[in-house]
Amino acid sequence: MDRLGGVGAGIAIALENFFPPLPSEVILPLAGFAASLGSFTLFGALFWTTLGSVLGALGLYAIGRWVGEDRIRTVVKKLPLVDIEDLERSTEWFQRHGRKAVFFGRMVPLFRSLISVPAGVTRMPIWQFLAFTTAGSLIWNSIFVLAGYQLGENWSAVEPYAEVMQYVVIAGVVGVIAYGLVRRIRSRRRVKDGS
Repeated sequence: MDRLGGVGAGIAIALENFFPPLPSEVILPLAGFAASLGSFTLFGALFWTTLGSVLGALGLYAIGRWVGEDRIRTVVKKLPLVDIEDLERSTEWFQRHGRKAVFFGRMVPLFRSLISVPAGVTRMPIWQFLAFTTAGSLIWNSIFVLAGYQLGENWSAVEPYAEVMQYVVIAGVVGVIAYGLVRRIRSRRRVKDGS
């Protein structure tokens, strides 16, 4: 950001889509702080970080389109405890709720990047993907950039709150996966015992 200004902030956020160890929850407040110092404008910080979010998401969307449903199906057939019906239900769900998933997913740690892949796999119309990704990213980016702008040198105070949010999401995901696996194992045992 020091060398490239707002463009640098945008590049960092674009890379965050591919390298989650670069958390937006750190980059965005830092961009706000840099804007408060006059390195670039607040509008520039919001514009470049949102553009970076959209470009990074487009890259993952393209990967999802390239992988496609057929390749995913091939992988799912080889996975234990996962059935093709699970994939079909997930695909149907995403086709019904994909716009909301992309919009809100851009504001959820971990899912911010990942949500672009099923959008590509299910071939969500590109204009819808861009519209909902841009809207969701702008809201998320605005919250953190404005926090960094207001906090100034204390911009890093945002990080602990973002970490808690991330841990809550991780715990929720792990809980849902564990619950699903337990149900699947019990279901298969009942079928096996009944046969």
